[in-house]
Amino acid sequence: MNPVTVHFSRKEWQVSLLAALSAFCVYTCMYAFRKPFTSADFSGLRYAGVDYKIWLVIAQTIGYTASKFFGIGFIGAMHTDKRAPAILKLIFLSWVSLLFFALFPAPYNLIFLLLNGFPLGVIYGLVFSYLEGRRTTELLGAVLSASFIFASGFAQTAGKFVLLNWNVTEYWMPWVTGLLFFPVLILFTWLLDKTPLPDQRDIYSRTERKPMSRKRRRDFIKSFFPGLLALITAYIILTIIRDYRSNFASNMWTELGYGRNAAVFTQSELPASVLVLLLMGSLILVRKNIHALLINHIVIVLGFLISMASSFLFLEDRISPFWWMTLSGVGLYMGYVPFNCMLFERLIASFRYVSNAGFIIYVADSFGYLGSTGVLLIKNFARLDISWTRFFIGMVLMGSVAGIVLVIVSGLYFQKRYRHFSSNNKSSSYEKKGNRNRGRYSRAGYGKSPGIAGV
Repeated sequence: MNPVTVHFSRKEWQVSLLAALSAFCVYTCMYAFRKPFTSADFSGLRYAGVDYKIWLVIAQTIGYTASKFFGIGFIGAMHTDKRAPAILKLIFLSWVSLLFFALFPAPYNLIFLLLNGFPLGVIYGLVFSYLEGRRTTELLGAVLSASFIFASGFAQTAGKFVLLNWNVTEYWMPWVTGLLFFPVLILFTWLLDKTPLPDQRDIYSRTERKPMSRKRRRDFIKSFFPGLLALITAYIILTIIRDYRSNFASNMWTELGYGRNAAVFTQSELPASVLVLLLMGSLILVRKNIHALLINHIVIVLGFLISMASSFLFLEDRISPFWWMTLSGVGLYMGYVPFNCMLFERLIASFRYVSNAGFIIYVADSFGYLGSTGVLLIKNFARLDISWTRFFIGMVLMGSVAGIVLVIVSGLYFQKRYRHFSSNNKSSSYEKKGNRNRGRYSRAGYGKSPGIAGV
């Protein structure tokens, strides 16, 4: 059988479905330890003239951001046999931090939200490492991405439900919510760890994935620096806007008149979850890696356009607040999701670079969350007299224009780079040159078969 065919055996579908379900559930459970506190308002509490909830969001975001920088090396060098224990240990540490958050009075419990955010920041890379480098990675990555779209609203709904119905205080609610999800986390982490490693057809089609030393990581960035710079800058913009929407959705929904509706968090995220799952999962049908890479760029541009257009329509009273929040979320996640799996997955496969996608995802994430932290500080310490909703609209409109330009620049760069790469590595030429060519590309960091680039 041709190893690059889009046909998948029954066993491959079974493995993929089990891995997808397990990854979805593990990452959804992670959000139960990260997001429930954002469904509370902590109204009436202010320190240094700033709302206490803002302090909490900043504290957790700082911990999460620091974790992303730590994850560049941690995820890039992670070995397969250590992943499942690491997931359970790290989430347990975050849960213990929530316990101390409940036990200590405000504002002294702020430090425990920072400690809660740090171990959670590397969970995505650990989970995605089970999924990358496969012919079905787009489908698996789409399911995983749907989990963090769905899970953000679901975790907030769960937190709000506990808060409104179980007579639990705002401080104990995050820990209690985590308690509900921990048994499920253990079960699906165990199942995820049963996922077989990529087989030879996966490696032939998507390039072998291996841990990377610091030098290998540095060489990878140097090899594609102009394109990566444009992409990561666009991702910083997306992360700032998406993270703001996620952290302060409760505040915006209250301003929009939905403050007592716990289900609205999940209802507004479901369309984005389904659309992204179908759209990104269908990329497994695109056999040529460079084509899939460029399609990812197009999807990101379309996402920016949807967020921008829906915001204009809302300002003109053409759509309701609910549909504006829903459509802006759809657009943001169409732009955000490709960066978290498909984009870098196909970049590696296009250029046959033996590496792993988790490392470069964490490079992008670290700077993305650094930007998010910076905007939080500016919004809340510069004393800007503007509502949560209006500030969000301003970020969407300005950020979308900049993001579209950056992604177009990146697409043109990688298209040109691939033409040069492909013209120098034709299959026929490779077969004739044999071991001499193979050795040259091995030293450069590329895979063992540069002649099959893009298959």
